Amino acid sequence: MNKQISLLYPKASCVIRRISTPRARCDSELQPRAKSDPQQLVGVVGLEVHAQINSNTKLFSGSSVRFSAPPNSLVSPFDASLPGTLPVLNKRCVEAAVMTALALNCTINKKSLFDRKHYFYADLPAGYQITQQRRPIAVDGTLTYSILGGKKRSQVIRRTSTIKQIQLEQDSGKSLHDDLRSQTLIDLNRAGVGLMELVMEPDMSCGEEAAAAVRELQLILQALGTCQANMSEGQLRVDANVSVHKPGEPLGVRTEVKNINSVRFLSRAIDYEIQRHIQVLQRGGTVQNETRAFDSKSGETIPMRDKEGLQDYRFMPEPNLPPLIVYEDNASLPTGIDACQAVVVQEIRAGLPELPSIKRDRLVQTYGILPEHSFTLVNEDGLVEYFEAVLKATTKEPRKVIGWVTNELVGHLKQRDMSVSQSPISPSALAELLERQESGHISSSVAKQVFQEMWRSPGKTASQIIQEQDLGLVSDATQLHSICQKVVDSHPVEVHAIRNGNKKVLNKLMGLVQKETKGRADPVLVRAILQEKTS
Repeated sequence: MNKQISLLYPKASCVIRRISTPRARCDSELQPRAKSDPQQLVGVVGLEVHAQINSNTKLFSGSSVRFSAPPNSLVSPFDASLPGTLPVLNKRCVEAAVMTALALNCTINKKSLFDRKHYFYADLPAGYQITQQRRPIAVDGTLTYSILGGKKRSQVIRRTSTIKQIQLEQDSGKSLHDDLRSQTLIDLNRAGVGLMELVMEPDMSCGEEAAAAVRELQLILQALGTCQANMSEGQLRVDANVSVHKPGEPLGVRTEVKNINSVRFLSRAIDYEIQRHIQVLQRGGTVQNETRAFDSKSGETIPMRDKEGLQDYRFMPEPNLPPLIVYEDNASLPTGIDACQAVVVQEIRAGLPELPSIKRDRLVQTYGILPEHSFTLVNEDGLVEYFEAVLKATTKEPRKVIGWVTNELVGHLKQRDMSVSQSPISPSALAELLERQESGHISSSVAKQVFQEMWRSPGKTASQIIQEQDLGLVSDATQLHSICQKVVDSHPVEVHAIRNGNKKVLNKLMGLVQKETKGRADPVLVRAILQEKTS
């Protein structure tokens, strides 16, 4: 059942904010930014991100929110815009917007206003969307994101994008076009679902920066629990505003690429659009102010319609909703207001979890791992917890454990399109395997062989597999002396090279010994024996 929020009716005042647009530079190399060629056209990118609020019910009605439910099965009279129905604001949606705003360092407007944005489309029964155009719930935030740059892409480059505003609004329904029968079907299940629209200033310069910013935002929303941010299910949709200009000159005419539902497609769409603008201008043409769509198959954007202006939407105050009031702390609650029905910023701030950027820094500082490894850990849901659980159960150094987690484990998961929670090898099972290797019972090559068998046979421990397949390290000196002598006798050319000073050839002989023992020979003992026999 929808929670209702207590709303007050103080005298409303219209607030108009002027936003200064920063100059942006193209930076496709992802190196620390340098001065651009004043004659070179560079890209300017701003984003509008629509994040579906993680709530059981819709923004203004008690209808359930559920992906892939039967068409038109989650539609209340208000969602269908039947006469006489009125909106009732969902408290959970307001709390989610405030929490998101706090995580993005926004200023929370203690009083925000709702507006009607008019446009006619079949999947919008009322003929207007309830949004927050005049005074949104939060303004003036920042999103700090990181990209890996440098020659080896191991240098962490931090960037900051400005959040102009965060506003609450309704989602529309879905139009399902049936070209075969030349008809359009309408599904109103999504109509009225709560959205947070995050409007970002045009301070990015290329597709890779925009993709990194959206990926960081996605991780933040998932950490907060305010949005599941599954782009394939439409829970996070991005509109990209793209233009080009010469540094120091006014921004060019922009186009908007709508409803991009993949981080990878976002990067491709923006880079394509920047190059399209540049080519149009270099041919002496004019860039049209229009809305475009990205065709992922061709990798191109295609025109949809002319870009609407503010006047086209005929914004007006929403008459059925009073100003939305949030409170800084319990002490600021007016007399007579039920604290359970009010949104209190201080309480929400106290419940903020560890954010992705802080988590990455902590992992690097605590465990001494490389920054790029911290990105891998944080980007995979549940992988940080898995890594730390392994560390607690083994004496192996974090820098050695990280390779097993990011290479072996993640590699197997990605091959099979599985999540960390679906891994057949638990953290304790992996820790046991690493302990066997660390204690010298098995070699590194055998450890990888055991890992493969553990993956194929869930429930079997490393110790069981090692015992069943007799994979323990061969440390019997007499046996190794015999094998090494056989290798030395059958490779006189290599032995001659070693005796002439080419010590690297010794590694080849060690590899041959390991081949004879199926990777089970003690490498330290083998090296000592071979050095003795080739000296």
